[in-house]
Amino acid sequence: MRVISKFGGTSLGTGDRVERAADSIAKAVEEGHEVAVVASAMGSSTDDLLEDITFQADEQDQAEIISMGERTSVRMLKAALVARNVDAEFFEPGHEEWPVITNSVGELDVEETQRRAQELASRLDETVPVLTGFLAEDHDGNIATLGRGGSDTTAVMLGKYMGADETVIVTDVEGVMTGDPRVVEGARNVGQITVDELRNLSFRGAEVIAPSALSYKGDDLTVRVVHYQHGDLLTGGTEIQGKFQNLVDMRETPLACLTTAGRAVRNQPGILSDLSSVLSNAGINVDAVASGMDSVTFYVDESVSKRAETILHETVVSDTFLSSVTVKDPIAVVRVTGGELPNRPGVIRDVVSPVADAGINVQDVITSATSVALFVDWGDREDTLEIVQNRFDSWPHTNDTSRLNPISVFSSERVVTLSQTWW
Repeated sequence: MRVISKFGGTSLGTGDRVERAADSIAKAVEEGHEVAVVASAMGSSTDDLLEDITFQADEQDQAEIISMGERTSVRMLKAALVARNVDAEFFEPGHEEWPVITNSVGELDVEETQRRAQELASRLDETVPVLTGFLAEDHDGNIATLGRGGSDTTAVMLGKYMGADETVIVTDVEGVMTGDPRVVEGARNVGQITVDELRNLSFRGAEVIAPSALSYKGDDLTVRVVHYQHGDLLTGGTEIQGKFQNLVDMRETPLACLTTAGRAVRNQPGILSDLSSVLSNAGINVDAVASGMDSVTFYVDESVSKRAETILHETVVSDTFLSSVTVKDPIAVVRVTGGELPNRPGVIRDVVSPVADAGINVQDVITSATSVALFVDWGDREDTLEIVQNRFDSWPHTNDTSRLNPISVFSSERVVTLSQTWW
């Protein structure tokens, strides 16, 4: 089996942990597997270097300084592998076989990166390459960086381009947990999770794997997250399943929009729960929910709208904070789904503006980490679908391997990721 293993900063934070990492790699090699390694900077060295840049430095100088964390890690890990009689070689920007290449505008040169990655893969039966994560190089030899979590991106990208069976993310968590074990009791490992589920969690605070990395995962590449104390690269942890689907679709049947108004309902604990529960108890499925300071809107199938209105009305008359419920139908919904949507600055504007320019009134816009949903009058559904589809088709998609998420740059105070502004 061909494995790309990425070791995070915590898993390489001390000499003992470097030894533990080398033991797990050596074990996999001894069992006959082809292994390539991606290494993050040891411990907090990247943050430490950033804090030490207290002077005005240009982007290239900053990137060169920051790269020293990863450059140290690969030398440490390579030496530890050699001490275990494993043939190993470290790779960093500047090496003639360095694989991650960007173009003049900071996007991945897919063709050149694929070519170099495949050449490196052809040598896996001879050596274990240990590569710096987080770093890239342009055609002029300048250092570029992949932003926070860039080592994850390096690992999954190389897993894709090197034809790996599996990319293993070795970190300081037990995989994906049912909750934060530092906060909730009884949190346990989730054995399997889809890329869409994890992407939504990642963009809402779960620090498991960088969301940008997941754009490179295909059906033929297994990605797992394991704890550095586990000691086995090939078992345990959480398996991330599936791949992002980029598509535009329209719900075939109409919806009804039920809006319940009340005084400052957003500040009233339990209001949303009460309204949702009565619909759920009646077996009415809610397609989407939107809320404002003085209202909560439920979108349900038009065929059950009268029953839903009656049920919500009973709650309204029994609650002193609620005043009225109203229904509007029929409503259509057009959804744009794509794993890289959060990496497209202005994506909501790009979806909504051409629809508005066509004179179509957008009733609601509801977003998640991987989708944008437009709610319009039923009579406008076909025009909306055509406009959004044409707009969507004009975008480059990372699942088509035509583009990398924009490369990040550094300031002397913090990493500035250019790829996660939606509006």
